[in-house]
Amino acid sequence: MAPGLTALRHALHREPEIGLELPLTQAKVLAALDGLPLEITTGKSLSSVVAVLHGGRPGPAVLLRGDMDALPLQELADVPYRSRFDGVMHACGHDQHVAMLVGAARLLCERGEELPGSVVFMFQPGEESYDGARHMVEEGLLEAAGKPLVGAYSVHVSSNGPECGTFHGRVGTQTAGNAELKVVVRGKGGHGSTPHTAADPVPVAAEMVLALQNLVTRTTSVFDPVMLTVGLFQAGTKLNIIPGTAEFEATVRATSPAAMADFLPRAVRLVEGIAEGWGMTAEIDAHEVYPAMIAAEEAVALGRRVVGDLYGQAAWFTAEHPIMASEDFSRVTAVVPGVQLGLSARPADVDEATAPFNHSPYSVFDDAALPRGAAVLAEMAARRLAAG
Repeated sequence: MAPGLTALRHALHREPEIGLELPLTQAKVLAALDGLPLEITTGKSLSSVVAVLHGGRPGPAVLLRGDMDALPLQELADVPYRSRFDGVMHACGHDQHVAMLVGAARLLCERGEELPGSVVFMFQPGEESYDGARHMVEEGLLEAAGKPLVGAYSVHVSSNGPECGTFHGRVGTQTAGNAELKVVVRGKGGHGSTPHTAADPVPVAAEMVLALQNLVTRTTSVFDPVMLTVGLFQAGTKLNIIPGTAEFEATVRATSPAAMADFLPRAVRLVEGIAEGWGMTAEIDAHEVYPAMIAAEEAVALGRRVVGDLYGQAAWFTAEHPIMASEDFSRVTAVVPGVQLGLSARPADVDEATAPFNHSPYSVFDDAALPRGAAVLAEMAARRLAAG
């Protein structure tokens, strides 16, 4: 199947789409699944595809997922199948995820009569900050098979890392939970030469930024870490004008739901207190975007056995630390025991030390990873169903 999966991946890469509405991508997925013995439905509020394979023998259900959306990025990588859409690129490997999931569907359909249970194939838009998984769950994804899900598995490729085809996973937190903190400090504008007649929000907002960093290091455990990064800070129009407002936005990451639930309200209180101390007000929007993705021990063990049996134990390593990026597959693993395996797709001719990482406009993913990803997903599903 490798040539066909590669052709599908290249077609997806040439026409990337962003967000929840991916009509071109959805059409390619439906065409790739055409003729397979699958029960297919499409999303109402997004361009999702849910395909269910009902095995020939009774049993539970498992879910396999592939995300489909791209990023708002101008592709600079020199590949013959580069994006033909300006400012849009598959820089996170989701085109490979789709091709792998199609491959897994074809493999499992070939074994459909012997499967003891059902497999749900989740083709998901909107992973990149659109919470597509939540939309699909709300539209009935977890009930699509008509029976309880006992496992949920996905594979995520990287454009750097060890040798192509190498998998990794870890028990517990895989990716961090993600929250957004947005603050607007309201003071009183004036002339830069007479700050005492104004209420300058700029130093107050700056004080909040530094205080939030101290809140992280002084009040959270290094063994259950929280990370806060202010990526936006805006105020003013000219050097001698004191503005009436200053604003900043921060991303907050935590490796456990408990740490996030503890930190975020304290961050809000701190910002409110600083504003009040200076006689100003602060408008605050603080909300969680994605929860941490927690891998079940049984799912990681299954992935390790499958990779070892198919490709040898050298193709598996245990990740030492969680990744502080976030992933909305956590919407599924929060209620179904599951794991997202990492898979290196670094091209062999690219130096591991300098290989561009995902989300880089120079990132390149090796198509040699596609058959391995498809095979591991299919085998994990088959073995979990066989276990009952």
